Amino acid sequence: MLESNDYNVWQADTGQTGIILAAQHPPDLILLDIGLPDKSGHDVLRELRTWYNQSIIILSVLNNEDDIVLALDHGATDYLTKPFRNAELLARIRSAIRRNHTISAEHIIRCGDLEIDIPRRTVLKNNELIELTATNLISSFCLRRTKVVY
Repeated sequence: MLESNDYNVWQADTGQTGIILAAQHPPDLILLDIGLPDKSGHDVLRELRTWYNQSIIILSVLNNEDDIVLALDHGATDYLTKPFRNAELLARIRSAIRRNHTISAEHIIRCGDLEIDIPRRTVLKNNELIELTATNLISSFCLRRTKVVY
């Protein structure tokens, strides 16, 4: 359903695989189920929130107030109970992505021809993607940060 609505979808069967996939290919949005085979979706949510700043929508059969409140308190952007209507999910996705653009604009650092997008963990120079290791990205950011006025 998502692909037929022009979304690129990466799917993970476990929480750990999802965390790795999100780190390797930072998405604009994560749809996360609480019931995962290897660990609780609540644990995955907490771990993602240590570094992932984009929207996370929880999709779950768990409809009790405690699970909903726990997910929202741990950083979920939204919580949708299964079964849900496809049109409602698409509307919530559009809303979350709009919210991301507002937040992302505040976390992009520009210095001359260099652009560092912190939420997406990308660096562009003259609008061309620069492949960096995590160490190089942190070093580049720290060096430039001292010269950037926020």
